[in-house]
Amino acid sequence: MFIVFEGIDGAGLSTQAFLLQDSLEKLGFKVVLTKEPTDGLIGGLIKAALRCEWKTDPWTLQILFAADRSHHVRHYILPALKEGKIIICDRYLYSSLAYGSLECDYSWLKRINEGFPHADILIVLDLEPEIAIRRIGKSRLGLELFEEIEKLRRVRENFFRLAEEYGGIVIKTNKSIKDVQREIFRVVEEKLRESGLL
Repeated sequence: MFIVFEGIDGAGLSTQAFLLQDSLEKLGFKVVLTKEPTDGLIGGLIKAALRCEWKTDPWTLQILFAADRSHHVRHYILPALKEGKIIICDRYLYSSLAYGSLECDYSWLKRINEGFPHADILIVLDLEPEIAIRRIGKSRLGLELFEEIEKLRRVRENFFRLAEEYGGIVIKTNKSIKDVQREIFRVVEEKLRESGLL
């Protein structure tokens, strides 16, 4: 099963992805927790661009995201799924569509991401951008490329549309980490039962 966490920066994706991995492993599942951009060579270029350590245009950045994703899917995600493992991915192609479409054509973004598998469970963690910016400010020194209130507002709306388009589930994260964790686990547990895996 392929589970993807999406949402604006600061919504708690990494925290909840880790907690879900822990819960599923306790049930005996073999779980791979991964993320995008990856820690590979192309992913490193992307992260440096997001930190404004080098500059490029929005189209080149999105092509880099797609290249990083292609390597990630073919060398990590698909092999693990074939081995019967559960994949939890912290950001995936839906982030490219939500963030990338601020400056790039949406249909072009969909085309360069064609052929990649879609999530079995798409979980969009939702948080007000004002709270997200405060959280980001507490957790690290500087803001990244897309981390401005107005941009995050637009990205948040994009994630709502993507959840509708791709059958995702929106979960509010303006409550305790434990409450969010329980809500996510209920969703995943139900899907696992429907699929006969639990």
